[in-house]
Amino acid sequence: MSALDSGTAERRRQFAEEARSERPDLALLCLLLGAEAGPVGPAEVRPVTPGEAVPDPYGIDAAQIELDRLAGLLPYGSRSPAAWASALAELLGGRCGFGGSSVDYQRLDSSLLQQVLRRRRGLPILLSVVWIEVARRAGAPVYGVALPGHFVVGLGDREHPVLADPFAGGAPLTGQDAELLVTGATGAALEPSMMTPARPLEIVLRILNNVRAWAAARPERTDVALWAVELSLLLPSHPARLRFERAQLLVQRGEFLRGAAEMEEYAEILDGIEPTTAENIRRKAHAARALLN
Repeated sequence: MSALDSGTAERRRQFAEEARSERPDLALLCLLLGAEAGPVGPAEVRPVTPGEAVPDPYGIDAAQIELDRLAGLLPYGSRSPAAWASALAELLGGRCGFGGSSVDYQRLDSSLLQQVLRRRRGLPILLSVVWIEVARRAGAPVYGVALPGHFVVGLGDREHPVLADPFAGGAPLTGQDAELLVTGATGAALEPSMMTPARPLEIVLRILNNVRAWAAARPERTDVALWAVELSLLLPSHPARLRFERAQLLVQRGEFLRGAAEMEEYAEILDGIEPTTAENIRRKAHAARALLN
């Protein structure tokens, strides 16, 4: 990993520890991810007097409190999945104004939970995280559904779920609606496996992939691309090619020796699997070292 300040190193440690826990906390992982983008308010750190609130520059505690507050606004009592979906849509999509539009795809903060809670705008997957975490706190049988190209939420029976689209303010989705979303995104038919509830780490990796895609379209934001890759590498299961992506980013950022060394390490892994690819990567490492001359 890159040289990190103590605060970032501690958050990374907490992220890795939570990701490897028996039941990873989705909200905490998303908030630690969001903290990588920097403070959400004044970043000044000063001595704390007795009785004074501890500074929360990255908004992690404040966001957890907000999720608890929103959950407390839901009507109390057991209800059907359809009634849960309706109550959530009324509260989050209606009263609170959570939703999204095409403009939100152009903003990094649409992938940061702290900012989504503040702005009430975000990508489908982050808005779904808000729904999942608010509903879970209120006792609803909720889960994420990672449809290709558009993340939604499901409530109730996982064989016949009630689906809702937080990006559209919580609009209900029929099976035909879900089919149209998948066909529009992939050109293929909706498969039963696409309706499998998404696990927390799958959701976090998909968010990080979105951040990486955002940064890839902006060559000047290698800083964002690097932290997104480094967090992805902290997840228990991740594509091995991310190690090469990280090495390339280091070279782009002028860390030629470190980038070259990591390319060579990755090439060793590939030697017995894809020797031609391994040799190509060694050539890239040699070229990176030559940039020092």
